[in-house]
Amino acid sequence: MNRISVAVAVILAGWTYMAIKPPPPKICGSIDGPSVTSPRVKLSDGRHLAYREFGFPKEEARYKIIAIHGYGSSKDAHLPVSQELIDDLRIYFLHFDRAGYGESDPYPSRSVKSEAYDIQELADNLQIGEKFYILGVSMGAYSIWSCLKYIPHRLSGAALVVPFVSYWWPSFPDNLSREAFQMLPQSDQWTFRVARYTPWLFHWWMTQKWFPSLSFTKIEMLSSDDVEILKSLSETPNTGKEKITQQGEYESLHRDIMAGFGKWEFGPTEIKNPFPDNDGSVHIWQGFEDRIIPYTVNRYISQKLPWIRYHEVPDGGHLFILKNKQCESIIRALIYS
Repeated sequence: MNRISVAVAVILAGWTYMAIKPPPPKICGSIDGPSVTSPRVKLSDGRHLAYREFGFPKEEARYKIIAIHGYGSSKDAHLPVSQELIDDLRIYFLHFDRAGYGESDPYPSRSVKSEAYDIQELADNLQIGEKFYILGVSMGAYSIWSCLKYIPHRLSGAALVVPFVSYWWPSFPDNLSREAFQMLPQSDQWTFRVARYTPWLFHWWMTQKWFPSLSFTKIEMLSSDDVEILKSLSETPNTGKEKITQQGEYESLHRDIMAGFGKWEFGPTEIKNPFPDNDGSVHIWQGFEDRIIPYTVNRYISQKLPWIRYHEVPDGGHLFILKNKQCESIIRALIYS
């Protein structure tokens, strides 16, 4: 009986270890990994970031905007900006794959802070100038908070569109965080708790079949306006979708959630005005009908930080930036305000 007990214990221990251990990443350019098909820059720590440039030539551009994609997206995400606007305003756009996404190397030490310095190094490697604009969408907006905190001197302006919300931000009212958190489906609440408190279990949580994990990726979580936007987009080929998680969902999607809901060294309301001389501006764009990001939190931030220009779109959901008119309004406000 003792031998049987030991054997069972060993089997259970082995099964548990395999269940919680994330698979190794399939790094782009490695022997068994995906091919490198995009231009990349090499960072000081040896990692690579893949990027995509479009718009006006950077040597002649008047405005240079670094666009930061959200959860489950990549540098190939399309911003519906007309060529007429690009040419009239002479705008250069720089998109990049955040760590672990697409063709950018995974980063086990990825954090909110590392996002800002990745962006700074990318800008320096491509020599886009001492200052630049940044535009972050959804999950990619926590990179904007990072830039506002750690590299404000490099910014000409910033736009946070339907920006990510952490329910554990320092210096945030407990009642507001709790109320916003309770607005989420139970499955999302548990997912974000696991990501924050037991990240070593997160791979298991996201791959187990016993309990539901994330719901915000499901169409039921979208507003009626979002659904219409998705229908219109379905008629257009989605370039690069197959590359988003090609190095592993753990390295892209899972680490993104763990970094966002992990420990922050600051809260957004602690950030100082990066443009005290009014030589730039910061904007939050929030859809009132957004079922993924609670508008109450971003509205509160804008009230606590009067130097942020808050735009609430009454009938907007989570995807309104994918409308040409809305996207161009965001860009005009960013560079003209």
